[in-house]
Amino acid sequence: MATENPARLLGPADIRHLAARLGVRPSKRLGQNFVTDSGTLRRITALAALSPSDVVLEVGPGFGSLTLPLLAAAARVVAVEVDPVLAAELPRTVAARAPGLATRLEVVTADAARVRELPGQPPTALVANLPYNVAVPVVLHLLATMPSLRRGLVMVQAEVADRMSAGPGSRVYGAPSVKLAWFAEVRKAGQVPRTVFWPVPRVDSGLVALTRHAPPAGAGRQETFAVIDAAFAQRRKTLRAALAPWAGSPASAESVLTAACVEPSLRGESLRVADFARIAASGRRSGTPGR
Repeated sequence: MATENPARLLGPADIRHLAARLGVRPSKRLGQNFVTDSGTLRRITALAALSPSDVVLEVGPGFGSLTLPLLAAAARVVAVEVDPVLAAELPRTVAARAPGLATRLEVVTADAARVRELPGQPPTALVANLPYNVAVPVVLHLLATMPSLRRGLVMVQAEVADRMSAGPGSRVYGAPSVKLAWFAEVRKAGQVPRTVFWPVPRVDSGLVALTRHAPPAGAGRQETFAVIDAAFAQRRKTLRAALAPWAGSPASAESVLTAACVEPSLRGESLRVADFARIAASGRRSGTPGR
């Protein structure tokens, strides 16, 4: 990590002072739980393994707790913040606590689940403390729309971390797990106790690391995701039954599955993303209505 321009990190008292001055009350609707522990912030930054040339996309910077150490580790940070009050204050916080790093910051006031373009060089790394209720959709959207993102480290609810990183056969393996696997290798990178947040949430958090890889061979993303959605819409059913609406009938589903070298009596929870891509490609070749 670059240390020639150190940043004075925010502590619990600093964050409460900023909140009081700005009249900000943490919003449950926006999933606002702010990290107040400097050790956790340094740990996240270290685990992100940033290089001095990285352009970091930070989602939901809030008061700037994580933004400050990220600025010291990367060439640039593009902070996407949906709260206009927090977005307006962030440059002032950075200027006060890390004046030598202020030019590295770009703030975008927007909903990260809708943003499609960012100013300047494309981001190479995603590092974020994500609201629990939108974590997976946001990550999937950013991976789909920003191919320059090569890796990421996100903090999410512990249960969400389990689902994001689950593999076939796990009871929490589902559509989010498979869709993320389309884009990247996903693994759990650590736990974060609830006590490091303000306000303190009712659950612990987990860190999830992502490393982008090439998509599986076979069908395209939309075609494959349609199969994934169909398979997990009725996850206790066999693939022959679960994919019947997508294929047009149970018999058509069985034919498509057999052609893809997938046993029709299996369930979706036993397949890898490459299997779903083969099924989607088989459906395309057979003219499956739901493809």
